[in-house]
Amino acid sequence: MTPITKRSYRLADGRELHYFDDAGSTLPPERAPDLRELEPRPPAADMRLDVLTGDWVSVATARQTRVVMPALDPLAPQEPGNPSEVPSDYDVVVFENRSPSFAAVPGADVVDSRTIGLGATAPAVGRCEVVCFSPEREGSFGSLTRSRARTVIEAWADRTAALSALPGVAQVFPFENRGAEIGVTLQHPHGQIYAYPYVTPRTQRLVETIERYDGDLAADVLAFEQAGPRVVLAGEHWTAYVPFAARWPIEVHLMPHRHVPDFAATSTEQRDELSHLYLRLLRGVDALYDTPTPYIAAWHQAPVGSHRDQVRLTLQLTSPRRGEDKLKYLAGSEAAMGAWVADIAPESQAVRLRAAIARADEESPA
Repeated sequence: MTPITKRSYRLADGRELHYFDDAGSTLPPERAPDLRELEPRPPAADMRLDVLTGDWVSVATARQTRVVMPALDPLAPQEPGNPSEVPSDYDVVVFENRSPSFAAVPGADVVDSRTIGLGATAPAVGRCEVVCFSPEREGSFGSLTRSRARTVIEAWADRTAALSALPGVAQVFPFENRGAEIGVTLQHPHGQIYAYPYVTPRTQRLVETIERYDGDLAADVLAFEQAGPRVVLAGEHWTAYVPFAARWPIEVHLMPHRHVPDFAATSTEQRDELSHLYLRLLRGVDALYDTPTPYIAAWHQAPVGSHRDQVRLTLQLTSPRRGEDKLKYLAGSEAAMGAWVADIAPESQAVRLRAAIARADEESPA
């Protein structure tokens, strides 16, 4: 069987596009060119510093024009009547977002996140890419075959390495938003990758904790959870658990047993097992209720240039769903003050998730 293969092209306006063909794919090696006549790409966004928090805010006004649940599918392969973003049929494809929050800015450097000053601005350096998991019009990562899931994981690893090498990039973040409740505007199974010009606030807080902690924080957290009642799924290389202080009604972390800072550093064995365990986890989350569960699947990776031996690649999957027809809304305490109140005990949710994964395994055996 042929290995997973990458084939790189350019879209009509110069954006990069990369096809990742499944192992044993029947697609032809050559792909059609993009013959559309496209308007020039929008100017790069700017960032403004919030001096009250020290956070950078990207002001990307071009995103106001992005499509919302369109009649045509801009992520499907091009065909007569649908001049989509992808010229040819594909297994998995990754391309630059047409209206990005972060984009290449020649000569720009990594932003110093410690900068404090009224009216401070900086170019929103970086890259935003779209990852199409399948040419199918509807679905999510959990609806993929194991072979296709393995191809997506290979794409995440390839793009993490490539984006980390871009000038001005400080951190790379692959993620999937699933469900209209999360704000998804396209039903096509897809995710995104953001390459930031700064270390994100969430990771900065993690780094501060690591620097105060006496020991290997990631290893100790994993050992603590493996010894407790909140593990929901485990393999030779990965363990999934509901964290001790889960904020969201549904929250699961998935961590590799061996330290790796990001997808680019994972081994073949880790990627192979992940393609199986991650599907089981997502299908179990969906089996909690009779309808698909909205979620954010956030792959936290180490910064590009620091703390590579301390910040471990970790999935943090969260959902606001607290019942069959109930959502947790971030109101006063959480949204305004960042002070969380959990609605469901993590131990109770772990029991429900283990049962849901077992049901999903029966319905879709490996």
